[in-house]
Amino acid sequence: MEETGIQVEVVGLVGMFTDPGHVIAFADGEVRQEFSLCFRAQPVGGEIRMSSESFAVRWVPRSELESLDISPTTRRRLEEGFRNAQTPLIG
Repeated sequence: MEETGIQVEVVGLVGMFTDPGHVIAFADGEVRQEFSLCFRAQPVGGEIRMSSESFAVRWVPRSELESLDISPTTRRRLEEGFRNAQTPLIG
């Protein structure tokens, strides 16, 4: 809700994603390897809006995803979410 204005109800876990080769080094000397927990959710309220952490917010039809400039790691998370597997992916 913070970044999009949309309130959701979590209905499942897509998976936990991490990449040991993706290490982030910040200017202040902090170095980290991040991981993401990706949840499946349904919108239940709110109004779509931008925040200070976004430059565009919109609903995108699945048929348009291929044409968007999406990082490979984000694309993988989306593909796993669309698979709708019963068991969350860990990897």
